[in-house]
Amino acid sequence: MTALKKYQRLECFGLWRQTPHDQRREVHIRLGDATLILIDPKSGTALSHWSLPAIEQLNKGTWPPVFAPGLESGESLELDDSDMVAALETVQSAVRAAVARPGRLRKLILAGMALALVGGGVLWLPGALVAHTASVLPPAQRAEIGQRALDDLASVTGAACNNPLGLRALAQLSERVFGPVDTPILYVMPEGVDRPIHLPGDMIILPRRLIESADGPEAVAGAALVEILRAKTHDPILPLLGYVGLGATFKMLTTAELPDTALVGYGEELLRAEPEALETALILEAFESTQIPATPYALAVNPGDAALQALADSDPYKGLSPSPLVSDEDWVALQGICGG
Repeated sequence: MTALKKYQRLECFGLWRQTPHDQRREVHIRLGDATLILIDPKSGTALSHWSLPAIEQLNKGTWPPVFAPGLESGESLELDDSDMVAALETVQSAVRAAVARPGRLRKLILAGMALALVGGGVLWLPGALVAHTASVLPPAQRAEIGQRALDDLASVTGAACNNPLGLRALAQLSERVFGPVDTPILYVMPEGVDRPIHLPGDMIILPRRLIESADGPEAVAGAALVEILRAKTHDPILPLLGYVGLGATFKMLTTAELPDTALVGYGEELLRAEPEALETALILEAFESTQIPATPYALAVNPGDAALQALADSDPYKGLSPSPLVSDEDWVALQGICGG
């Protein structure tokens, strides 16, 4: 996102509450392309991941400002670093107000492109328009669209599980799998999700059943790893633009906005869709590079699937005991993420 380039890799300290009843504690804050990562300064482990487009200021017009990852969240973050506050205000103004509305010149250029596309033929237009729109969307706008898709999914499944200790464990697992920079945000929905799902903006939805039935975090980590690999191989914005249609896609290209009702029903569409196939060699390479055993994932997702069995058979860590992905305490907390 152009408006955020001068803030890339911005870091500072702030005061975080996990719930309204907790005492404030100092945390290290790292700003990514589409996420805000809150880190324990003593241990270096992630405490929480926030999607930038979801962040709201709770005390507008007051200094120091207090932010939250949505008005319904129990978390809050007090900041007195002017650069970080400016970055978050930039997100709120740029993403929420349509990511820098195009000026007259850009509108003329886009209108000319549209005429050229139409001149190219009706059969060619839809695919070209969708592909071009996908190619120019900045990370923050992708995250904003992904957040809207997540909201529609929640209307079917219920709001994402938010047990505080479980959320902290989920953030730590994500950082262990994907590293500390631009770490994907993992969500667990209370019902209706039978397989991992990915959304624009590096958002991964994990099945509650998988977490509660697994013997350890390896299967959950593997599911998240494969799904982010699927998202990088098959751009999740493409099926979304196909769902909203040509008119809404063109409006987003020219005004940076999607109609308010464009994504209504997309959550149900996601739940019905079949996952895109991935080559076993590609999946195996991802498991090997992250030092995560593949067998627990293969057995947990679908024990009878031939491709997954081949993955388990080729598991470079089969029979070995790699270092724990998260502590036993955090794994128990993660399994209770949908509890009270």
